[in-house]
Amino acid sequence: MAANSAPRVGVIMGSTSDWPVMEHAVQMLEKLGVDYETRVVSAHRTPDLLFDYAKGAAERGLQVIVAGAGGAAHLPGMVASQTPLPVLGVPVESKALKGLDSLLSIAQMPGGIAVGTLAIGKAGATNAGLLAAQIVGLQDAGVRAAVEQFRAEQTQAVLDNPDPRPHD
Repeated sequence: MAANSAPRVGVIMGSTSDWPVMEHAVQMLEKLGVDYETRVVSAHRTPDLLFDYAKGAAERGLQVIVAGAGGAAHLPGMVASQTPLPVLGVPVESKALKGLDSLLSIAQMPGGIAVGTLAIGKAGATNAGLLAAQIVGLQDAGVRAAVEQFRAEQTQAVLDNPDPRPHD
């Protein structure tokens, strides 16, 4: 996060063990120039902290929250129940069920509490960072331009390398 800027995206996770996945959301936000904050906020171990974080997020200037969780994965839904901000859920792979439990816990929210659910693991975290930037870009032309540039670079990389065979 830039030293003089207020964060616009909150990147939270249920445990420090979720960081190897969630760091990919942060890397995308950094690439696109979006200020963010990171925090461990456990739905099960620190529910009061979770409620305080979610209820105060908009007041603090956040525009979107990216929440990663594994196992029962209650964090994204519980945060969404306490804030009007968009919440993007990232299922973190669990040992027992390879993240399917996390995915279903986040995706199967009851009608009336919306959580945008991304893919399991690194791809989901990367896309959550990208989607958060796109949301911020609705009101920030600089961020929108960074997203457009990122997409143009992806397109050009494919066009520049049409032959999939290794080159010696």
